[in-house]
Amino acid sequence: QVQLVESGGGLVQAGGSLRLSCAASGRTFGWYAMAWFRQASGKERELVATINWGSSSTAYADSVKDRFTISRDKNKFTVYLQMNSLKPEDTAVYYCAAKNNAWSTYDYWGQGTQVTVSS
Repeated sequence: QVQLVESGGGLVQAGGSLRLSCAASGRTFGWYAMAWFRQASGKERELVATINWGSSSTAYADSVKDRFTISRDKNKFTVYLQMNSLKPEDTAVYYCAAKNNAWSTYDYWGQGTQVTVSS
C-alpha cells in the first residue's frame, strides 16, 4: 500500500510562485513514474507533468511548459512541482499520483491540495 500526501497549496497573486510537495509512504519502491494532475471546478482532470522515477526524465502539458518544473528526491520519496508565473487559469485542486508500470494507469493518488491564483 502506498500513501501520497500533498502539501504547499494556497492563495497567490498572478505572477507569483508556489512549490507543491508530495510525500510518499508505505511501499516506496518499484515505481515507474509519478505525476501531477489538476482539476479545476467544472472541468476534467488534466495531466500537468510527469517524471520517470528512475531516469528523472520529465514531460509537461503545453499549458505549463516553461513555467512549471517537476522534480523528485529519491531519498525522501518525495516529488515536487515548482510553479512560477502563475496565472488565474492555473487555479485548481492539484493531485500527485504514482504508477508501477509504463503501460498502466496511475495506481495511487493523493488527496489533493488547492491552488488559487488571484488576478
